[in-house]
Amino acid sequence: MSRKIAGFLVALAAFMIVEWITLGFNLQDGHPTAFYVVHGVLVAVNVGLGLVLGSVGLRGLGGLRGLRRLRGGLERPQGPPV
Repeated sequence: MSRKIAGFLVALAAFMIVEWITLGFNLQDGHPTAFYVVHGVLVAVNVGLGLVLGSVGLRGLGGLRGLRRLRGGLERPQGPPV
């Protein structure tokens, strides 16, 4: 994945998370319960998608390599096989 695409995914994820959380807080009173259920599901799904896109974008940028090392994950071997 190119750095441009990875950066776009991170920016898109940040926008989605901020936008949908803001929408969730800005819902007005006076609507039927179904309105809140549907919008609550939309907020949850889109924030989840934003988190997934953000993690994919960060991996594409190489931002999670340090976290992988801290958790004791396996690193890919570097260089030609011996």
